Amino acid sequence: MTDTATPAPAPTTATAATVPPLSPAAATLKHIRYVLSENPVTALSFAGFGIMILLGIFGPLIAPYDPLASDTAAALQPPSGAHWFGTDHLGRDILSRVIVATRLDLTISLAAVILSFVVGSVAGVLAGFHGGVTDRIIGRLVDTIMAFPLFVLAMGIVAALGNTIGNIVLATAVINIPFYVRMARAETNARREAGFVEAARLSGNGTFRILGWHVFPNILPPMMVQVSLNMGYAILNAAGLSFIGLGVRPPTPEWGIMVAEGAGYIVSGEWWIALFPGTVLMLAVFCFNLLGDGLRDIIDPRRRT
Repeated sequence: MTDTATPAPAPTTATAATVPPLSPAAATLKHIRYVLSENPVTALSFAGFGIMILLGIFGPLIAPYDPLASDTAAALQPPSGAHWFGTDHLGRDILSRVIVATRLDLTISLAAVILSFVVGSVAGVLAGFHGGVTDRIIGRLVDTIMAFPLFVLAMGIVAALGNTIGNIVLATAVINIPFYVRMARAETNARREAGFVEAARLSGNGTFRILGWHVFPNILPPMMVQVSLNMGYAILNAAGLSFIGLGVRPPTPEWGIMVAEGAGYIVSGEWWIALFPGTVLMLAVFCFNLLGDGLRDIIDPRRRT
């Protein structure tokens, strides 16, 4: 009787499961999470910016007191359980005024930066890409603006047009335009003869399509750093104008006005009137300065792995 050996089963080859590619939105969110988790300082700055956005939107709803209501019986009270930041010379709650002022200062900063970024980047890209007469005309206009001390120029614009919020935004945008023009011009000039630009030109793309779809996305990451710096500078400029009496008019809550009102009481010992608005102003500028690297890492496609 012969034993019949059962044949060994054929080895099965395990096929690796194919992972479906992420959608563009999911890939972008994954990259943002990676950037924020890689650098805790960047995550902290984005968290601070998010808090300012929330205070700007919901500030009047969460403020414990009416920021314009005065109570002379409670004037110049130090920080306490009832008034965490104390009260000013008219008895107004400083915490409520600081919270409500976030919307106005953030609006001025964002509006001025957006306006200067759009005008300056378009002018700089055109100057760097075309050169020649276009470059010389735009360059002379920028040199004219830069010939003045920028804060003094902002003072002159507001004094001539009137100290309204719109004119403060305009003055702040004008003095920030040269930064974007110079950066956009330099970055575009370095890339106008690049291989991807020549390939786009040979493919039949027009000038505006090349600038909008090929050149501008490549110069955007370094300009994001400038955007974050200018946001802090815009808040300082608006606060400085208010401090000297050319900015937002009282009794509107604004950080610069509050610091100016409290400056005269420091000598007499009421330190809290200027301290808390000034601290919030400092933290806002510090937060904007730290946003630049994170924005660059998020927008730059070359940093995505």
